[in-house]
Amino acid sequence: MKNRSLIFFLILAGILLIGSCKEDFLTVKPAGSLDENILADDPGIEAMLIGCYACLDGQGGPGGWGSATSNWVYGSIRGMEANKGSDAGDQPFINPIQTFSETSTNDYLNVKWRTVYDAITRCNKTIIIINKALEKGTISQSDADLWTQQARVLRGWYHFDAWRMWGGKIPYVDENTDPYTVTNTADVRAQIIADLTEGTKLPLNMGAIGRFNKTVSQILLAKAEMEMNKDYAKALVLLNDAKNTGKKPNGADIGLAPTYGEIFDIANRNGIECIYTVQYSVNDNSGGTNGGNGEVLNFPYNGNAPGTCCGFFNPTQDFVNSFRTNAQGLPYLDNYNSYPVLNDQGCPTENNWDAGTTYSKKDVVIVTDPSEAPNRQVKAYVSLTEGNIGHPPLTSPTYWAVQWQEDPDPLDPRLDWSVGRRGIPYWDWGIHTGMNWIRDQTYSGPYSPKKQVYKKSQTGTYTEVGSWTSGYTANGYRMIRYADLLLLLAECEIEAGSLENARALINQVRTRASNPDGFVKDGNVPAANYVVSPYPLTGAPFDTKENARKALYMERKLELGQEGHRWFDLNRWGITVAELSKVLAYEKSMPWGDKLYQGAALGPEDVSFPIPQRQIDLSEGNIVQNR
Repeated sequence: MKNRSLIFFLILAGILLIGSCKEDFLTVKPAGSLDENILADDPGIEAMLIGCYACLDGQGGPGGWGSATSNWVYGSIRGMEANKGSDAGDQPFINPIQTFSETSTNDYLNVKWRTVYDAITRCNKTIIIINKALEKGTISQSDADLWTQQARVLRGWYHFDAWRMWGGKIPYVDENTDPYTVTNTADVRAQIIADLTEGTKLPLNMGAIGRFNKTVSQILLAKAEMEMNKDYAKALVLLNDAKNTGKKPNGADIGLAPTYGEIFDIANRNGIECIYTVQYSVNDNSGGTNGGNGEVLNFPYNGNAPGTCCGFFNPTQDFVNSFRTNAQGLPYLDNYNSYPVLNDQGCPTENNWDAGTTYSKKDVVIVTDPSEAPNRQVKAYVSLTEGNIGHPPLTSPTYWAVQWQEDPDPLDPRLDWSVGRRGIPYWDWGIHTGMNWIRDQTYSGPYSPKKQVYKKSQTGTYTEVGSWTSGYTANGYRMIRYADLLLLLAECEIEAGSLENARALINQVRTRASNPDGFVKDGNVPAANYVVSPYPLTGAPFDTKENARKALYMERKLELGQEGHRWFDLNRWGITVAELSKVLAYEKSMPWGDKLYQGAALGPEDVSFPIPQRQIDLSEGNIVQNR
């Protein structure tokens, strides 16, 4: 009996052992995910939502210069307000973007895609946790609604940003989407509009400057309706309400800043003009990555200049010429390049040519009067010295003392708050000295960026201390300005046929531009011949819808230039190929044009970018190319 019992128990133990080794035994269902157990309450959801907002600077997830929220590469370089700057070899992925020859393997495009969809994923995870917390009863319905509305409007904005980049051929991803099967062949406009609409349910006062509120959401929704659906009537209602009742996210008033230049002072980054500013910070133990990391390259290139690095994002001559005004202070809407602004290309910083060097007309144009300058593109004015009379041969410049002089003809003062150019004060850094602030003037021309640059007096307070560059700054990106709101509203009024309403709105912007701006040098002498005026109350260009559109198109260029809008604006208006083909032809004629734009040409496909091949490969064919 004992032996039988022993055998029985040994057999039973063997059966149990075999059964316990099955795969099912090794698979233990978790009681809940970390997100559900730890984050499904007020503090956890707040933390996740902050992560969604953190992606607004373009540096969440993979991040990089190719995903900067300012879209300086895609909106302004692609829109030909600026060229790459720097030199030919640095950041080569920008080169084909500015010559309209990029391919699907361009790394900048892949970084932009990854960054946008990482942000969308954060929004979706936040919504999932909000719903879990609501089921568990750890949050109230009102709190759930407030958080969900923020997560959805952010998701809508990120999708819209992608939609503009890739011509609408993008996957829409929400909290219920299977990422392994999603495609990009469906029309996703309705989903984007639905998400952005959720944001219009938010309060006007969110109690924090960095959150989206009703006003911000209304403007983003209006812009999406204008660009995706051409629904100017709906946008008009949204924008009018934003103008009449709008507030900043912290409940403060919105409106035009008294003067143009003050908008871009870091100290005013959340001023009355700035309806929504993407918040940057420095000296917060992040090593500068929260401080305008996406724009850190875009400073003059010299140890004595702000930022010290890296000479990117140089304004184009076409952009500079756009600020030319006539004697009445009005812009040249059709032929501004016939009145180019003088530049100092090739003129040494020290204002002296090397007396031992032989020069030819190809190297330098020397004139004593602006009227003698061929096509007004001069490299220097010259004054006679040593008793010389008349024009000695150019091959014998020993007695020539070169002296740069500013353009004497009328200009819109917004030029010199947007562009750094020789002889003009550059914030409180002194006079822009020309060539020595340009990394390679022969490659990228004679101008420097300016709007994002900090004052010398702000070094260390609004700039990162101890980094390789002080280009990490707290000067957040002005994502929505009040002037932008007025000009979007004017655009809708034009399409509605209300040309006088449009004129009044545009004139508000132009009148502000004419306000004294303290932009002087040598005491109280204006730094240039500034003449800008509102449009007259009758007649052109608000006599026809076509002419009014031209005025609107130019005003957005003058007011919002170098702020990442131009290429997207041109696409919305349907004039990208025609307009940029003219600009490209002009820029090619510049002394530096051959190096920057050699072989460049536009076609209908250039109103969008190719989808990154890496993303097509990862999707195993579910995502297809858009060209």
